[in-house]
Amino acid sequence: MLELSPALVLFVFLTFTLAGVVKGVTGMGLPTVSMGLLSLVAAPQDAASLLLLPSFATNVWQLLDGPDLFRTARRFRLMMAGVGAGTVATAGVLSGGTAAMATAGLGAMLALYAAFALSGSALPKPGRAERWLSPTVGLVTGALTGATGVFVMPAVPYLQSLGLEKEELIQALGLSFTVSTVALAAGLAATGGLDVSVLGGSALALVPSSLGVAAGTRLRRRIAPQTFRCVFLVGLLALGLYLLGA
Repeated sequence: MLELSPALVLFVFLTFTLAGVVKGVTGMGLPTVSMGLLSLVAAPQDAASLLLLPSFATNVWQLLDGPDLFRTARRFRLMMAGVGAGTVATAGVLSGGTAAMATAGLGAMLALYAAFALSGSALPKPGRAERWLSPTVGLVTGALTGATGVFVMPAVPYLQSLGLEKEELIQALGLSFTVSTVALAAGLAATGGLDVSVLGGSALALVPSSLGVAAGTRLRRRIAPQTFRCVFLVGLLALGLYLLGA
């Protein structure tokens, strides 16, 4: 059971505020930042439990704010099925007695994503291969989500490769992140890794994350998004390498 001391409460508050700012500026990153930072002070399954409600709330808003939820859900239904199945299947890595493995895996995921994004690389457009590639990407993303609590690889680069319009991409990302959050909660609950007492802290984390998103949205209008993104990714790479060696 995670004991929320005053120092830990402050750290959680600042973590979700920062994660919310990143989400407000870039449209993503709340689970990635919060999972990475919380893993410095808590077991991976506790960190994952804390991020569930803020992640769910912000991603549902992002999903519903898009242009055509029905069309997006229909197009990516097989990918989402893969995400759900893969996440539930590997959630035992987070909730079992393999905390060191989960932390190292989380570090590797953060570092891999940051390095890929910083490189400016992009996956080729799948074309007709989308029909079978989408469920495969979903399954791999789910497997990595269940093992590390991070939703980004390879779903984010894959969705970016499809040539979607900006609002369509944001909605598709919101759908992927929402399904990942629900599946992670289900997987943790099924494997005994969901500490109900932590959900109170997760509910409280809605406040700083919402404040952070609002601040990040305002900040986005004042700074160059690419500059912020570069600083964010460098920090994420350093955090990932630290966790990988921890």
